[in-house]
Amino acid sequence: MIGYSLKTLTLNSYAKLNLFLSVRNKRPDKFHSIETLFERISLSDRIVLQLRSDKKIVFRCNDLSLPEDDRNLAVKAAVLMSKTYGMRTGLTIRLLKRIPAGAGMGGGSGNAATVLLGLNKLWGLHLSRAQLGSLAAQIGSDVPFFVYNCRFALASGKGDRIKPLPEIGRRVLWHVIVVPNMHVSTPLIYKHWDKLSASKNSGTSRLTRPVSNAKLIILALRGKSLPGLGRALFNSLEEVTADMYPQVREVKQALISAGVKYTLMSGSGSAFFGIVPSRKEAVVFSRKLKKDNRLWRVFVASTV
Repeated sequence: MIGYSLKTLTLNSYAKLNLFLSVRNKRPDKFHSIETLFERISLSDRIVLQLRSDKKIVFRCNDLSLPEDDRNLAVKAAVLMSKTYGMRTGLTIRLLKRIPAGAGMGGGSGNAATVLLGLNKLWGLHLSRAQLGSLAAQIGSDVPFFVYNCRFALASGKGDRIKPLPEIGRRVLWHVIVVPNMHVSTPLIYKHWDKLSASKNSGTSRLTRPVSNAKLIILALRGKSLPGLGRALFNSLEEVTADMYPQVREVKQALISAGVKYTLMSGSGSAFFGIVPSRKEAVVFSRKLKKDNRLWRVFVASTV
């Protein structure tokens, strides 16, 4: 939290990376069962929540391309909480957007969770983490992770069953993150995953049979083994997204060519991240990547 008053809250809304993502079967509710390991990172948006005397939910943002109705997850979260608990006051949400949209870093999901956490304080609801998690699951698959306020967590189900990992909570990773100038549609990626995984001749066994597992990630983090962590990184959507959006292959290759050894796509893309030993090296890599690829957005971030 950055600031606090009785009627206003200013909060950081963080991004996430997936160090491991294995997509499993399609569920009866049309979502996919997944196993993933989330990492919360320092790249963040800033949200100001201000109570209103009327019942309106008003959204303002520096990114005018974002919807202002409940297609926006932050607005959806505010509307859900207001209706669920019969609130008599409205809310103005002011969002300073820094996390690229459609990049697989959970920007919108983090915004929704931040609104839930903020309104829990502003409206004095005193909801438990489990209650907030239940609300979050109604908004989107990645939202529950952010309400648990932890650095690392395992998630299963459709991403809504969260198991925080306090035993590695002090571990800090440094990243250089590259986001090409494109927006990836998560529903389309999963639809294409279904198509590829059903094809007997697609040669995509890695989509369903991961070469590593989340336990190897946790062991590497406990042992502070960067090579071990790098070998265990896995995302079964990476090949799918690259098949639909060939530009993402260029991003991965650029990271490798720059000298980043351990790389992975986050979520359904389009962001790729590298894991490096220090902030100093992350800055060096980021400068090189920015110089060589001026249309891409490049960030340095750490576990937070």
